[in-house]
Amino acid sequence: MSIIDDKTPVPSCPIRPPRHLLILEDEDLISLAESDPQAFALLYDRHSRVAYALAYRMMGDRMAAEDLVQEVFLQVWRAAGSYRAARGSLRTWILTIVRNRSIDQLRAKASRRRTQEKIEASAPRSQPSEDFTEAWRNSMRDWVHQALKALPPEQSKILELAYFSGYTHVEIARLLNIPPGTVKGRMRLGLKKVREHFARRDAAMLN
Repeated sequence: MSIIDDKTPVPSCPIRPPRHLLILEDEDLISLAESDPQAFALLYDRHSRVAYALAYRMMGDRMAAEDLVQEVFLQVWRAAGSYRAARGSLRTWILTIVRNRSIDQLRAKASRRRTQEKIEASAPRSQPSEDFTEAWRNSMRDWVHQALKALPPEQSKILELAYFSGYTHVEIARLLNIPPGTVKGRMRLGLKKVREHFARRDAAMLN
């Protein structure tokens, strides 16, 4: 699979940096990123395309690549103070994070697939009774509620509104008085943690 070319659309940051930031090098911008959203926006504009290209090449899926790039730049913003220019360029640092996260997600996906195959292989071939089906549904419902309880309140609230109450992104944004983009971002992070919760459950079932 080849790297995406420069015409591939990548989500762009809506904040446009002022001219005085445009002349700064990456090392100067990263030092400002934690406190200056415009400096971080400029770093995003400079490096998000190549980060997305690498993520897409490794993940092979556009949505997964977009989600991964969002997570990576969130990590870059939170860990901006840990960057050391002596260890390499900022782009190299960002791409290293992309590569490591991609490998982690691919390994987790492969592990979940193996777990599912083992569960299916050991499952009874006969049609389950209605009592068994109902018990299974109740068990799954309990697991979902446990997973939501482990999330930060701002993420669990959005998932509950979306998946249990049927609200759309726009409706949730209005209810909570936050931007739709914030709703989408929190939902993706929340779903990622829920998937990790179920992966741990599946692993425990096999032990």
